[in-house]
Amino acid sequence: MGNSTTWEQQAAHFDRTDPVGKFRNEFKIPEAEGKQRIYFLGNSLGLQPRSTAKAIDRVLDQWAMEGVESFFLGDDSWMSLHNKLLKTLADITGSLPHELSVMNQLSVNIHLMMVSFYRPDGKKRKILMESKAFPSDQYAVRSHLAYLGLNPDEIIVEVNSGSGLEAIADEDMIEAINRHSGELALVLLGGINFYTGQLFDLGAVALAARRAGALVGLDLAHAIGNVSLFLHDWEIDFACWCSYKYLNGGPGAVGGTFIHEKHHHQQDMQRLTGWWGNKQESRFQMKERFEPEADATAWQLSTPPVMLLAALQASLSIFDAAGWQLLLEKQKLMQKCLAEWVEALGGTHFRCITPASRGCQLSLLFPAKGRAVYEQLFAKGFMVDWREPNVIRLAPVPLYNTYTEIWQFSLALKEILQELFSAEGQSGQIK
Repeated sequence: MGNSTTWEQQAAHFDRTDPVGKFRNEFKIPEAEGKQRIYFLGNSLGLQPRSTAKAIDRVLDQWAMEGVESFFLGDDSWMSLHNKLLKTLADITGSLPHELSVMNQLSVNIHLMMVSFYRPDGKKRKILMESKAFPSDQYAVRSHLAYLGLNPDEIIVEVNSGSGLEAIADEDMIEAINRHSGELALVLLGGINFYTGQLFDLGAVALAARRAGALVGLDLAHAIGNVSLFLHDWEIDFACWCSYKYLNGGPGAVGGTFIHEKHHHQQDMQRLTGWWGNKQESRFQMKERFEPEADATAWQLSTPPVMLLAALQASLSIFDAAGWQLLLEKQKLMQKCLAEWVEALGGTHFRCITPASRGCQLSLLFPAKGRAVYEQLFAKGFMVDWREPNVIRLAPVPLYNTYTEIWQFSLALKEILQELFSAEGQSGQIK
């Protein structure tokens, strides 16, 4: 492991040779007192692309000039906007474009997918989830079961790591699926756990679920736009996500769903319906009987939020220009730098609870003084976040963060640890 000077030189070299580094200029970086802050919060809310305002203004101009006819006029018609998002999202999710629908927000889509994909049948009625799943999943599942008159405590099987604060081994997840296979109806898993930052082996989990005769759904809020996904090839039944984290769609951005094509033509499929899921060619005939589209858009309910679609398109166009594979390569190198420059500082002061299988996020667990460390980092201009009871999360994003920022973070963290723990005679733990 190199010293601080070597790290600084490495960071500078990586930034000089970064093939996607120029795309940082496409984003508005938060500032304080005229100085750019170091923003490591893509796992909570991605930064605003500079093109977002122009994209929304374009919709406002169309509305002002053409009114409702904007749905149908020109190459930029509002009716065409949804489908223009699908190719990029298909590349990012490893799916086919007709398996995707951009609609609603995450929690709404989970509720809709539960209607279609939770199919209790005799003994097979249990739902397997990870412990400490994001609350959207827990609330949606528990309320759906209560609505059906079922006791969530009897239906939900949670897989945990023992302490509840550590990553869950993939082997434990698969073992739980096998152990409950006779009673399992659905596996609902976060692609990346929001607390630990763990990326599950989703292909292996999906295979185990299929062998157990269970359907599998994913919450990809922390995975989409972050890591490689192969939803179609893994035969995931459904997935939902928000678009305001790594996809930079803005606060409350329109979310999305994946529904594997094998379900598109199932005649007995239960779902809640709305007029925008009706076949486009007959949608405006206002028929009384619902005629579903023959793809994932059949699950759409309402007229799409055009300005939110435009905001998401502004961000996705940057993904297209940068190249998804190049962004993934930078993310992996950034994680290597985090491991060498940040994790190595831990000693007895903190421990990384994010396993090697990860995306952008790193979660650092502090036995003591973690909140004080967080507050000092924030005061120094590092925008990270705090999760109770004792974890600091940071997520350098390849689209707009630099390697030098990671080095600067490691240097600041080292100084803070030395200051906070030197009085206890523990400064020697900091390398």
